[in-house]
Amino acid sequence: MPTPTRAPLGPGSLLWSYAGDLRSLLPGAAAGLMQLMHPAIGAGVAEHSAFFDAPFDRIYRSIPQIWATILADDADRRGRDIRDLHRTITGTDEHHRRYHALDPETYWWAHATFTWEIFKAAETFHPRALTAEDREHMYAETVTWYSRYGVSMRPVPPDYAAFQSKFWHICARTLELTPAAARALEIARHGSDTVSLMPVGGARVERAGRLVAERPLRLITFGCLPTIVRDRFGIPFGAADQVRFAALALANRQGYRMVPTRLNHWTLRSTLRYIGSHTRDQRYRPAA
Repeated sequence: MPTPTRAPLGPGSLLWSYAGDLRSLLPGAAAGLMQLMHPAIGAGVAEHSAFFDAPFDRIYRSIPQIWATILADDADRRGRDIRDLHRTITGTDEHHRRYHALDPETYWWAHATFTWEIFKAAETFHPRALTAEDREHMYAETVTWYSRYGVSMRPVPPDYAAFQSKFWHICARTLELTPAAARALEIARHGSDTVSLMPVGGARVERAGRLVAERPLRLITFGCLPTIVRDRFGIPFGAADQVRFAALALANRQGYRMVPTRLNHWTLRSTLRYIGSHTRDQRYRPAA
């Protein structure tokens, strides 16, 4: 496979700009579901975390750490710290298949869903369409991003077209309804009296979230999922849902024109700090 091209990543780069925008988080639950549908990742989070007690906490606590590998001044160190947290995540799934979190293809898939997330946010919730040149350049920046983990670059596709091809192939052939994914989908579809789609917070926040925010969050989650994933796993999303999702996406594209850029960036960073501070004790422990 040809060596993937890298591009400088920092202030002013496309990836930095889109990741630093609050809208980059909107497809996050969909990305998390696709991670849980990967057999190795689904098994790893089920066995090595309190996933079934708080399925969506795992998604939320990942985001501040991952986004720091793009936006933080010490992004390279952050990337290697995340890698090291996964050294001891290994075992056997319910079908007796061995897994390890640092298997190159497994680790790449987790990153690929975050790469997909930022492209999905840019294409769905931003008013300016990405050009073919933009996509290629931002993909090269995501290659630089991945290199910050200090893991094998062997699985990384050489360009954006190859990335798309590999991504859709995994969606069509590799993903499955793991027990972890089934549990998360059940909560996303039907709700729960004890588990919320909302990030961590007090009882009042969770109650308010269920009343106000969970329905649009569910719409965003299922609307952002690739059609092939919804179809393979029987996730209902009819014509009326498509219309509501399109209206919500349009509201984001138009509404953010009135939000000052500095306020947008401050809100994103404040959100990441809030989630990070409330989930720090729940992170995987690094290997000794």
